[in-house]
Amino acid sequence: MLKQSLAALTLGAALFAGQAMAADYAIDKEGQHAFINFKISHLGYSWLYGTFKDFDGSFSFDAKAPEASKVSVKINTASVDSNHAERDKHLRSGDFLNVDKNPTATFESTSVKSTGEGTADITGNLTLNGVTKPVVIAAKFIGEGSDPWGGYRAGFEGSTKLKLKDFDIQKDLGPASQEVELILSVEGVRQ
Repeated sequence: MLKQSLAALTLGAALFAGQAMAADYAIDKEGQHAFINFKISHLGYSWLYGTFKDFDGSFSFDAKAPEASKVSVKINTASVDSNHAERDKHLRSGDFLNVDKNPTATFESTSVKSTGEGTADITGNLTLNGVTKPVVIAAKFIGEGSDPWGGYRAGFEGSTKLKLKDFDIQKDLGPASQEVELILSVEGVRQ
């Protein structure tokens, strides 16, 4: 009887521990439920917006232990789209993204720090234009739950600002255009 009680207790503890572990999610790029957008000032007069159309990634997340979360994203830099073909050609050139030499950009998280109810700072290494630098993404948990197709999803939004020169982008666009803001919207499907 004692052995059965210990076995039941051990099994119960294992099940509880399994529920507290982070779940793994694949970013839903197939369903177009994730976006990597950017905006940069145009001469200080207006905003130029764009997006990266081709990227992939994953994250792990547990709402009860957000500090255990991890994020990994790979971006095809040639997929940049600012809704203007000539500008996109220039953005792909050596003046900016240098996609022939650096066809991918990556982000790998190194830590997640809770900053409040449903918010966190995700610190990680961003490799862009062949340069790797630490960046902090201010993230906000949007929600999680079952979807109509039998899956389970979780979603977030986030943003960060990058100084172009930090990533060896030397093209000078004037004093109002030294930084680009990344605006992220990510929905993942639990694996």
